[in-house]
This record gives sequence, structure tokens and C-alpha cells, in this order.
Amino acid sequence: MEDKEDTLQEGFAPEETVKEVDLNTLFPGRGYDLNRLFPDGETRKLLRDVKRNRRDLERFVKNLQMEEES
Repeated sequence: MEDKEDTLQEGFAPEETVKEVDLNTLFPGRGYDLNRLFPDGETRKLLRDVKRNRRDLERFVKNLQMEEES
């Protein structure tokens, strides 16, 4: 399942969509405004990519564990 940000960015140049990354939506439950803490669009994009990579790695490890159990 793709993230909302993934579907928003298809077909657009990265420069057009960098500012659209909402860190408060991406990392809910924080007691402070992440968008204000990281106002730079490139940093927001990096954090989004880090979260996506982490999710992909966790999925990969889970699949490896399932293969070992079989």
C-alpha cells in the first residue's frame, strides 16, 4: 500500500512537491510542530524517505523471518 505522499508526487518534479511533505501527519503523536522544527523542504523530503526506507526494511525482515519458519 502506497503512502499518501507517494501518490501525490507521481508525475511532478521533486521541486514542486518538496514543501508538501507534512511531517506532523507523517509522524503523529508528537507534542510539538515538526513542520516548524524542520522548515526546509529538502529536510522534510529526507525524513519522509527515511521513514519509507525503514518501513520497507521492516517488511523485508518480516518476510525473511516468515521464510525461516517455513
